[in-house]
Amino acid sequence: MPRSNRRRRDAHRPLRTGAMGSQTTQSWMGRSWVVRQLSGHSSTRSYTCPGCTHEIVPGTPHVVVWPDDGLGGVDDRRHWHGKCWKARDHGRYGR
Repeated sequence: MPRSNRRRRDAHRPLRTGAMGSQTTQSWMGRSWVVRQLSGHSSTRSYTCPGCTHEIVPGTPHVVVWPDDGLGGVDDRRHWHGKCWKARDHGRYGR
């Protein structure tokens, strides 16, 4: 039987409890987004910020952003520098 390559839309995996910070819902590009502040203390991986395309090194405070429509999964989460997320309308994403 062939394997399904489709993502499960209900496959939201919660962030580790130690990684949780404050969480809000914000609008951007006509959609609602969940924005969670992370202190960076429990961060063990590097991420590429979609706002500036620079690396977010482990231990750096940043935000995790994902669509609030309930249709996305873990692959839809993006890690942003806090300043890049705040300036998202003034960079390449705001065009």
